[in-house]
Amino acid sequence: MAKVQPRTLSGFMELLPARQVQFDRMVDTLKKIYALYGFTALDTPLIESSEVLLAKGGGETEKQIYRFMKGDTDLSLRFDLTVPLAKYVAQNYSNLSFPFRRFQIGKVYRGERAQRGRFREFYQADIDIIGDGKLDISNEAEIPSIIYKAFTSLGLNRFQIRVNNRKILNGFYAMLGLTEKSGDIMRTVDKLDKIGAEKVAALLTAEEIGLTAEQADEILKFIAISGSNAEVLSALEGYRGRHELFDLGLDELNTVTKYLAAFGVPETHFAVDLTIARGLDYYTGTVYETTMLDHPEIGSICSGGRYDNLAEYYTDKQLPGVGISIGLTRLFFVLEDQGYLNDEMNTAPADVLLIPMTDDLAPAIAMATQLREAGIRTQLYTEQKKFKQKMAYADKLKVPFAAFLGEDEIAQQSVSLKNMITGEQKLLSVEDAKAEIGAMIADSAALAPIKDR
Repeated sequence: MAKVQPRTLSGFMELLPARQVQFDRMVDTLKKIYALYGFTALDTPLIESSEVLLAKGGGETEKQIYRFMKGDTDLSLRFDLTVPLAKYVAQNYSNLSFPFRRFQIGKVYRGERAQRGRFREFYQADIDIIGDGKLDISNEAEIPSIIYKAFTSLGLNRFQIRVNNRKILNGFYAMLGLTEKSGDIMRTVDKLDKIGAEKVAALLTAEEIGLTAEQADEILKFIAISGSNAEVLSALEGYRGRHELFDLGLDELNTVTKYLAAFGVPETHFAVDLTIARGLDYYTGTVYETTMLDHPEIGSICSGGRYDNLAEYYTDKQLPGVGISIGLTRLFFVLEDQGYLNDEMNTAPADVLLIPMTDDLAPAIAMATQLREAGIRTQLYTEQKKFKQKMAYADKLKVPFAAFLGEDEIAQQSVSLKNMITGEQKLLSVEDAKAEIGAMIADSAALAPIKDR
C-alpha cells in the first residue's frame, strides 16, 4: 500500500512537545492574570451559523472566512473572538451581570495567504469589559494595566503600550473640516513609519485624497507631537476649545494616563502616541497598541480599544465595551524566532522517571503512586530495555530526576535518586526524595516562559 506523505498544511502550527509546554505555560499565565482582574472564562463554538457570524461582515471578511454547507445549513468557522462574544452577550443579556468581564483564549480561522509569521489557524487571547448602556472611563485605564501585568508575568520587560483616543483624532479632523476624509487620512498617516513624512504628505495632497499643502502640513505637525506623556498632553491643550469632540477625547486621555499610574503601570511602559488610530469603523475612544522596544519591525503584539456598541447587529440594547486581543500564535512564533523563549524552563512531561530494577514491579508501582499523591509528576518506565537505553530515554525527555528502585533500596525503604542536570546520585528515604524533587519543581514553576534580554 502506498504511503501518504505526512505534512502540515501551510498556515497551521504544530509544536514539538517541549515547545508545546512553553506555549501552554503562556496560556496558563494569561488565564491566571485575567482571573486576577475578575474576568470570567468563556468558550464559544468554533462553528457558527454563517448568518450570525457574517452579520457585520462582508467584503474582505467574507473572502477570508472558512465557509461550508452541512446538509441545508450554512456554517462558518469563527474568524475572531469578538463577533461570537457579541452574539453571546445579546443572546444571554438577561442572565448576565454588567459590566460583564470575560476572557477567552481559543483558535480562530482565516483563509488568507499564509506567510512567515501569519497563520490560517491561530490562537487569540482576548479580554473585554461590556457595559449596559454606559461604561466608566476607568475601565479604559485598567485594560493597559492588565497588558502590563500579563507581559511582565510572561517574562517580557522591554515593551511599550502606546495609547491614544479616537475622539481626539476625529475632533482634530473636524476642526479642519475634513470629517468625510478622515478615514482615508488616517489610513495614509498609518504609513508614516514605513514611508516617512515626505511621502505621506505627497499622498495626502494627491488627487485621491486632495488635501491642500497647508492641511497636510497641519496634520503632520499634529501627529508629530512627541515627548514625555506630560509634554504631549500639554501640547494638546493648545488645541482645546476648537471642537467639543476633541475636548472630550483630551479629557478622557488625561483621565486614562492619570489612572494608569494608580494602576501601577510605570511611565517607561506607556506612551501617548497620536499616530495610533486602530479600526476606523469600530473603535470610538481610547485605543492601544503594544510593541516590543527591541523589535518595532514586528508591529503590534497586543491591540484594542473602546467601542460604543458591541452587539448592534443582534440587539437594540446599547452595549459599549473596551477590550484587547493578543495574537498568541504569532507572538509565540516571533518569540521563538528572536530567541526569547526560556530554555531553562522545565519542559519535561514528568518530574521524575522511576525505573524498577527488579522483576516484581509492585514496589515501584506503589512508590509511583506515593510520588503522584505528593503532586510529583512521575513516569514509571517498565520497558524491557538495557540500562543505557533507559538512561538515554531519560536524557531525551530531559526529566530533572531519575529514580532507581532495586532490591537494596526496597529492603532499606529508600530510593536512589539521580539529578539528571548535575549527575549527582543519592540514596534517600522516600520522604527526603519527595522533598528534593519538590524543591526543584518549585524553582522551575517560578521560571517565566519568556527570557527577556
